[in-house]
Amino acid sequence: MQSTLSELEQEVIDVFVRMAGVLNLQRSVGELYGLLFISPEPLCINDCMNKLNISKGSTSQGLKILRSFGAVKPVYIPGDRRDFFEAESALRKIVTGFVNEQVRPHLENGKERMARLESLAAASSDEQEFFLERIKRLRSWQKHANLLLPFALNFIKSD
Repeated sequence: MQSTLSELEQEVIDVFVRMAGVLNLQRSVGELYGLLFISPEPLCINDCMNKLNISKGSTSQGLKILRSFGAVKPVYIPGDRRDFFEAESALRKIVTGFVNEQVRPHLENGKERMARLESLAAASSDEQEFFLERIKRLRSWQKHANLLLPFALNFIKSD
């Protein structure tokens, strides 16, 4: 039983679907966040499934991803055993959660990868100097990204 979305709900959801695409996240993640963001009341999984016409698996997975970023939070409804959720509306919390879950692990993994690249470049006989210079440049970019993240997060206002 699909619930009809208002034009406002559709437009807000579309904003977050596009944002999810930019961040390389699944469409359902954007749909779920958009729906919860514009909903005045917390919604349960079935509400989300019905309003968005998406599967239980997509809904559960999307909510799990959003929870890992801190973009949605569970809400207790007295007398109801279902799990309800509402959107976190503080941008700083969401961005910090996203950075910690998605960006930092890639940067940390990058340190190991840089060491491997350096050993491969050092072992190559052709163009070794060029390869080592490029890897040095990559390491510099990685260092700057690690320094920039906390600084960039400071520019996002606490709501």
